[in-house]
Amino acid sequence: MNYIEYGISRIFANAKGRDARLFTKGPAFAQNSRPTLTLDCIEVGPSGSQMHIDLSAEGIGRFPTLSWNAATGDVKEYLLISEDPDAPLPSPIIHGIYYGIPASVTGVTDVDFEIAEGEYKLQGGFKYGKNRRGTVYIPPRPLLGHGPHRYFFTLVALSQPVDTAKLSPLPTVEEMAKEIEGKVLSWGEWIGVYERKWE
Repeated sequence: MNYIEYGISRIFANAKGRDARLFTKGPAFAQNSRPTLTLDCIEVGPSGSQMHIDLSAEGIGRFPTLSWNAATGDVKEYLLISEDPDAPLPSPIIHGIYYGIPASVTGVTDVDFEIAEGEYKLQGGFKYGKNRRGTVYIPPRPLLGHGPHRYFFTLVALSQPVDTAKLSPLPTVEEMAKEIEGKVLSWGEWIGVYERKWE
C-alpha cells in the first residue's frame, strides 16, 4: 500500500497550496484580511514549526494545545477552524470546526475536544461542525512522500454569537462561512507543519 500511496503523491506532487480557498479568504473576512490576534502553540513552537508525531495520525492524534490573549469586551465568542490547503484536492481539507467557544476562554487542550453529553458538544463547552470524515478532529496524515503539509489553525473573534438556528446540527464550513458574515472582529492563525517521508 505504501508503494501505491507514494506513487499517487508523486503524480500529484505539484497539487498543493490551495491558499486562495482558505477559510479566511472568504467574504466574511473582506474587512479583516490580515490576522491581528496572536495564536500560540508553546508545545510545538512558533507558527511554521514541525509538529511532533503525537499530534499526527501516526501517533496518538492529539489536538495541539493552543493559547491566545484574553478577549476585549466586544468579543462575544470564538470560532476555531483547522484545515490543510496542501492536500491534492480543489479545496483545503477541513480537519475541524469548533464554534460557540466562550469569550472567557484563552486556550484549548486535547481534553477540550473529548465528546460531552449533548448534541455534538465537547468537554470544552463548545460544539463541533462537519469535517471531511464527520468526526471531531482529523489529525494530520499527508500523503506519503507528498512533502510538507501546512495545517492552519485559525481562531476567529466574533461580535455576535453564531446563530445555531441558521445552521445544520453538524454545520459545514460553507454554512459557517456564511453565518459569520458581518460578525468577524479579528482573527489569528498558527500553522503547524507535518510530513510523511519515504524512507
